[in-house]
Order: sequence, then structure tokens, then C-alpha cells
Amino acid sequence: MDEPAFHQIVADVLKGEIDQYELIMNRCNNAIFNYCYHMLGDYTEAEDCTQEVFLKAYRHLSKYEADKPFEAWLYRIASNQCIDLLRKRKLYRYLPFLYQKDQDNRHVDQVIEHKYYNPSVLRALARLTAEERSLLILRCVEDKSYHEISLILQQGTTYLRKKFERAAAKFRKFYAMAEGEETNEHGQRQRPETTLSKG
Repeated sequence: MDEPAFHQIVADVLKGEIDQYELIMNRCNNAIFNYCYHMLGDYTEAEDCTQEVFLKAYRHLSKYEADKPFEAWLYRIASNQCIDLLRKRKLYRYLPFLYQKDQDNRHVDQVIEHKYYNPSVLRALARLTAEERSLLILRCVEDKSYHEISLILQQGTTYLRKKFERAAAKFRKFYAMAEGEETNEHGQRQRPETTLSKG
């Protein structure tokens, strides 16, 4: 669905044709759910969060600025919702996560069984802040460009590139430490399979 189509649906909904909003939900539901799931690491919470995102978007539809991409606006709501939920937790849970090289365009499902539940990845991710996780997920899992991420997180692309590199460096450090823990625990060396290229 292109931007003009989104804009037309928004206009129709604001005129009272609320059934049209279902078209937006059908188009964006999977993407928003996947983002929430990677952020929260819990299927049920991700489902509830996704519903809340669409509910909030509907309630604030009149505040949507038509000169900005609709999906970026929706991701912004999802990002805020997820970070709010994470901040309310006393202890962060380990998050499922997949790292892909930027030039690797394979879909998550094609390699998910190999790395998705890698305990070292989960340990490393658990040590990052919610904001760092969001940036890494948007860039590495959702395959968003820095321009798209800047619209979602409302930060400059130059700043985001630097922040990404710092977050990636922290992840690699924590991942190596986690791999060392795995080695000590099992008595054998496991070569890290997960790498993260610079953005």
C-alpha cells in the first residue's frame, strides 16, 4: 500500500467511515506485531501491545501529519508503547533476536531456527537498554533504513549511525562474554556464529 492510499484511508476514517481502518490493520498488523515481539520477547504481550498500538493510532488519527510516512508514524507509536512496557518491568527478560548482515536480505523465518534461541544472543541483548534494542531491531531485523528509523525514533541519521555503532560494539562485547560463559559451562569452545556488521 503506497502513501496516497494510506492518506485516503485516513481521510475516509476521519469522515466517519471507520470500517476503512481495518484496511490499515490488515496491511500493517504483521510488521507491528513482529516489532513488538522482538522488543518484548513474549507472544501474548506482543499481541496485546499490537492491539494497543492500533487502538492508540485510531484514537489519535487526527494528529497524524500527512507529510510524513504513515508506517513510520505507526512504528513510532509501537516503539513508545514497547519502551513504556519494558521500563515498567523490574527485570528485563531475555529477548529473542536475530542478527543479519546489512547486505543479507533473507527473511527472519529462513534462519530463525538456527540463531533465534541462541542463549548467548539473549544474554547479550538483555544487557542493552530498551532504546539500544529498538535501534538494533529496527536496523537489523526490520531492515529499516536510517532515514526510516529517524522518522520513527525522531532522531537525526548521523546521531543514529553513531548510536548504532556504539550499541553494536556493546552487543559484540557482551556476546563474546556470553560465549565465554557457555564455553566454561560446557567445557568446550563454541565459535560465535552471530556477527553484526556496522551500519
